[in-house]
Amino acid sequence: MRQDNQLIVITHLSQLISLVTGFGSLIVPLILWVTQKEKVYQMDAHGKNILNFQLSLIVYCLLCIPLILLFGLGLLGFVVLGIISVVFPIINAIKASNGDTPTYPLSINFIN
Repeated sequence: MRQDNQLIVITHLSQLISLVTGFGSLIVPLILWVTQKEKVYQMDAHGKNILNFQLSLIVYCLLCIPLILLFGLGLLGFVVLGIISVVFPIINAIKASNGDTPTYPLSINFIN
């Protein structure tokens, strides 16, 4: 296995591709993780954290849809989720470039 912090940083930042294309924040990190988890040191841990975070965001977005009818709380939820989905990949990419294994907040552990 090789140490490749740049690829791990790119994997964290690839979540932001949905800002440009509107989709792909789950697909691109999934492809990078599946193809590189056995070749790059710590890619498995980082990839699992990223995928758990993205799957958690999908679940939280689905929960916000019915909350729109309840005093518009779903709209506030969407705004908060949008901010979280942009800020934490950037913060964790910086941490990964320093060699740390970052964790994402509010992340449900789907993939162990």
